[in-house]
Amino acid sequence: MQGTELDVQKIRQSFPIFENNPQLSYLDSTATALKPQSVITAMTGYYNSYSANVFRGVYPISEKATAEYEAARLMVAKTLNAQTKEIIFVRNTTEALNLVAYSLGRKIIDEKAEIVVSMAEHHSNFVPWQQLCLETGATFKVVDVDERGLVPLDDIHEVEKVINVRTKIVALFHISNVLGTINPLKKIIANIKKVNPKTIVIVDGAQSIPSLDIDVVDMGCDFFAFSGHKVMGPTGIGVLWGKQELLEDMYPFLYGGEMISKVSLTKTEFSALPNKFEAGTPHIAGAIGLNAALKFRQQFASKDILEHERVLWTMAYSELKRNKQITIVGPEEVKNRTGILAFYHHKIHAHDLGQIMAEGGVCVRAGHHCAMPLHESYKVPATVRASFYIYNNQADVTKFLKALERAEKLLL
Repeated sequence: MQGTELDVQKIRQSFPIFENNPQLSYLDSTATALKPQSVITAMTGYYNSYSANVFRGVYPISEKATAEYEAARLMVAKTLNAQTKEIIFVRNTTEALNLVAYSLGRKIIDEKAEIVVSMAEHHSNFVPWQQLCLETGATFKVVDVDERGLVPLDDIHEVEKVINVRTKIVALFHISNVLGTINPLKKIIANIKKVNPKTIVIVDGAQSIPSLDIDVVDMGCDFFAFSGHKVMGPTGIGVLWGKQELLEDMYPFLYGGEMISKVSLTKTEFSALPNKFEAGTPHIAGAIGLNAALKFRQQFASKDILEHERVLWTMAYSELKRNKQITIVGPEEVKNRTGILAFYHHKIHAHDLGQIMAEGGVCVRAGHHCAMPLHESYKVPATVRASFYIYNNQADVTKFLKALERAEKLLL
């Protein structure tokens, strides 16, 4: 593969962590992405200059905080091609998905209903639906991924085997946090809606927001969730997007300040969207940091990000596959993936590999990556996962491969 349009050396200058850790090879962006200076500056600017609560104050710094908080909501809405009233700030993808399971799931799911997920879902998009089915007696269906590393519901015949008039919810990943593969969700959702137009499709977009252009209207989903820290924003801030008519019909998730319109001794009236789902003081600095992160992300075309990730993935993959003691999890096709590379060693445990590689300054993830059902399907307890993003370069790949070689020399 050819080089990419990204100027990695220039990009790295925007991330102070590299100045403080010059030898760092950070290959764990799937867990959390590094933060550019613009995000850090935006958040410290709030704390230094206008650190007040939102919505409640009539004094200038509170009005400034409110304006910046709502500017973040507008930025998210533009990023997703959504309405601002449909953007709910939460802590992370996990909370967003649990919110839907609690506020919508407990309203529409009973013992006659069916919920469909895939084998490759993150626990956050697996366990809430599993538990909801256990509580209600609904049927929990799990669809395996195919040889492409995808949920095969882009085939209408496969959809007809799974989806029926009882299917209330389908919850799917956009990009697998283990396989790195990109589900063709627009086609999958169209097929699902063709078989049962009333099925609600919920998308875990935690891994797609960093690398893909997202248009929830074009995709056709009903809910889309992501975490700010995956897209170079701060931790503790996430987003749930949902169709207005569905959000308005859902129960509130939390009760308290700001989601209340009126309270009397006998009843309570709730605020309109999005306040209905944002009880209490929110993560104001987090929203402001997310705004800065999305602005930073907008500097780069998604096609360039994907191409860059795929160049590095291919470089690492081509070397790993030469090693007969290593099995790479997922397909070798590069055109439908991001820069996530998971593998296991036949003689060295993933945790031992990860620890020795860390001693060499290479940060990878070792474990089941909150995807135990998928790992069980591969009959392995854990994998090593390297993930490449805009601030990684070929030197990182070389260092990664040398660290792996060193681990083998020490442990074999």
